[in-house]
Amino acid sequence: MVLHFDIGREKSIAALNQALEEGRKIFLTAQSDIQEDDPHDEGLYRVGVIAEIKQVIRVQGTGLRVMAEGLTRAKILSVTQEDPYFIAEVRPYPTRRIPSGSQDLVSALMRTVKNLFEEYVSLSPKMPKELVLGVMVAEDPLLLSEYVAGNVPLPVEEKQEVLEESNVLRRLEILAEIFENENEILRLEAGIYEKVKSQIDRNQKEYYLREQMKVISEELGDDDSPEAEVEEYLNRIEKLGLGEEAAEKLVKEVNRLAKMPSNSQEAAVIRGYLDVCLELPWNIHRTVKSDIKEASRILDHDHYGMKKVKERVLESIAVQALAPDQKGQILCLVGPPGVGKTSVARSIARATGRDYVRISLGGVKDESDIRGHRKTYIGSMPGRIIDAMRRAKSNNPLMLLDEVDKLGGDYKGDPSSALLEVLDSEQNHAFRDHFLELPFDLSEVLFLATANNAEQIPAPLYDRMEVIELPSYTREEKLHIAKEHLIPKQRTKNGLDGRQARITDEALYAVIDGYTREAGVRTLERTIASLFRKCAKKIVAGEAKRITVTPELVEMLLGPRKFLPDDLGKADEVGVVNGLAWTSVGGEMLQVEVAVLDGSGKVELTGSLGDVMKESAHAAVSFLRAHAERYHISPTFYKDKDIHVHVPEGAVPKDGPSAGVTICTALVSALSGTPVRSNVAMTGEITLRGRVLPIGGLREKSMAAFRNRIQTVVIPAANEPDIAEIDPAVREAIHFVPVRGIDEVLQLALADLPAPEQKAAAPMLPMLAAETPRRPVTC
Repeated sequence: MVLHFDIGREKSIAALNQALEEGRKIFLTAQSDIQEDDPHDEGLYRVGVIAEIKQVIRVQGTGLRVMAEGLTRAKILSVTQEDPYFIAEVRPYPTRRIPSGSQDLVSALMRTVKNLFEEYVSLSPKMPKELVLGVMVAEDPLLLSEYVAGNVPLPVEEKQEVLEESNVLRRLEILAEIFENENEILRLEAGIYEKVKSQIDRNQKEYYLREQMKVISEELGDDDSPEAEVEEYLNRIEKLGLGEEAAEKLVKEVNRLAKMPSNSQEAAVIRGYLDVCLELPWNIHRTVKSDIKEASRILDHDHYGMKKVKERVLESIAVQALAPDQKGQILCLVGPPGVGKTSVARSIARATGRDYVRISLGGVKDESDIRGHRKTYIGSMPGRIIDAMRRAKSNNPLMLLDEVDKLGGDYKGDPSSALLEVLDSEQNHAFRDHFLELPFDLSEVLFLATANNAEQIPAPLYDRMEVIELPSYTREEKLHIAKEHLIPKQRTKNGLDGRQARITDEALYAVIDGYTREAGVRTLERTIASLFRKCAKKIVAGEAKRITVTPELVEMLLGPRKFLPDDLGKADEVGVVNGLAWTSVGGEMLQVEVAVLDGSGKVELTGSLGDVMKESAHAAVSFLRAHAERYHISPTFYKDKDIHVHVPEGAVPKDGPSAGVTICTALVSALSGTPVRSNVAMTGEITLRGRVLPIGGLREKSMAAFRNRIQTVVIPAANEPDIAEIDPAVREAIHFVPVRGIDEVLQLALADLPAPEQKAAAPMLPMLAAETPRRPVTC
């Protein structure tokens, strides 16, 4: 090919002058780094072209324009001189001959390159269409590769790759790959260009059409003028039937809008304000259902247990039926995660016929999230309460304030303080949002809040709500929930039916006891879903048509058990007593061990015990020192014996006063050498006078005793009313013994205990009402 190029470097000009004097032959090659002004030997490609200089023209300045014709490909053997110009020893570098028998492959490659080149020319707007003709008439593969690579503006690296390739077939393959990539890029560019052009054309078209419509409407006299917009707002305000204050405020805003340019920013703010106000359900009221039987059926169908919540909802429905003017109530469900606090709210809304709307308060730190922003700012919006009312589309919905204990405060304000007005039935009939600036009646709303920890709710907010405690589910409740709700849901979700896969009650017990340890049922549901997925895999793989999940199959499908049962001894032992404890994931059985050693009266307490539990142990020791002879204990044990009290699983923190009777019983057993009955468990706080005070969490503790096959449970007499809340299966299996003093506990727990010696002792005081548990008080 013939090439025109400009030169301006002194080295290049000197080399050109020397070539003109010595036969007009010159070696042309490219440099690897195009930005290098003075390349050296290492910066030159080794393969280039021997060319003949046809013409040299001086251009403006000191540069020269050269026309050269390529003669043959050559390769540098060595560079013998770099200054004042390059001199190199080169030899011709001809291409290899095409192997015989490759004509079909050559034809295919040539056709491919021609087609790709034709597509490239059609996609590239800068390429002359005449190039296609020169390519199409080329019959020689070498000529085709040289012609195409020489006339396409490809990167130097790609052109050099084609030039250096001696195999003509490989040259054609390289060109095909290059053009395939280039065509793909050009197609993408063309698509992007068409999208941009279409968008611009559409915008321009809309602009011109709108301008034309505006002119036509003005000529006809029926244009959508600001007066028409104002009239529409006034009609909507009149239809709402608002109170005097709200109507006057909105009409005033409409009049302001009429005096402003329609495209101004302030007009847009007023339009947004009016749209929000007119979308609120000022006078839209849903009829609350008063059918208690139907509501009870819905609640029982959706959730198992939750007797307190269901009873309270049915009471509200009954009161609403007798006193329709009764305002909305404010309830707060407090319980551990996963027990159904959020889901029961939707069921309550369905049972009462109210619209349901949920507000998530977890992590909310800005007071404006509750009360909204001032409408004077562009982009301002109402608070979450008003926005929820707009979504509810009625003025008496059930509004769920989820995770109310997760509210936080910072320099922007305290959102819990903003909720004080919302959750006060005496004030929320005229709630004012910062954006709305109008009183909105929230007294018809049934507010339902949820929390995991009641202690984290601010005291003023806590005082405004009726708190209903939702305890953790017992083992039996989890079984019923799994059978009635979780298994049907997950079986359908995983494409199975009752004939293909079923889970036995024993397998459910194995999953509950061995693979989940939680207050709710979320992990249980995930575990059941895992079982059904594994069953579905076996059925699809043809390994089985029907699968019944048994306890043995559970371990095969889910692997070894994550939680092992409490390894408690079944034989009567000295100094070992079964205690009952409450945790956030249910009740637990723990043993209190006491060892008596010769020593000097030291009392050692181990097992990661909290301060309250340590105080209970010291109180038990002091009680025994005062009444040692009554229980046939050496009166000098506190001088010549060391006592070590230990509660196993030392890595688990333990605290609370309810282990007092357990520690006292273990001390009496260890000091007197009397074994403790292994089928007896106990809970209760002890005083220095030997009285047994009430405790909390009896429902969960009794379930732990039931799970460990305990036959007798000793409880404080003040907790006797709590037995009614215990699961019926537990009440039938366990004999609960209410006690008032430690003597009754010891007679039940210790085997062959001698009768205590009666002596003039301080009389036991009667149980006082002040002994019931109270909320913490800061003095």
